[in-house]
Amino acid sequence: MEWIYLLIAGLFEISWAIGMKMSNGFTHPLISGLTIVGMVASFYFLSLALKNIPLGTAYAVWTGIGTMGTVILGIILFKEPSTVMRFFCIFLILTGITGLKLI
Repeated sequence: MEWIYLLIAGLFEISWAIGMKMSNGFTHPLISGLTIVGMVASFYFLSLALKNIPLGTAYAVWTGIGTMGTVILGIILFKEPSTVMRFFCIFLILTGITGLKLI
């Protein structure tokens, strides 16, 4: 169950990172509020996952999910560069996360 919590925490991390971008420096109240809710939810689910997952592994997976998700959504939503090297780096992050989970 802890791995599900960690996945949920990572998805909320993506949501608050995108929310921060969309809030334009916390100048849009609704988006800013949703961003803060996403932050709290992300930390809450991370704390549940940490009950039985080693700290280093959980943190790496959590930030990895957030990193990969925000890069991909940044490309889709904000027209950020989509180069082969960016996708290769995402692949490297995924490989590292998978390795940590398996070890």
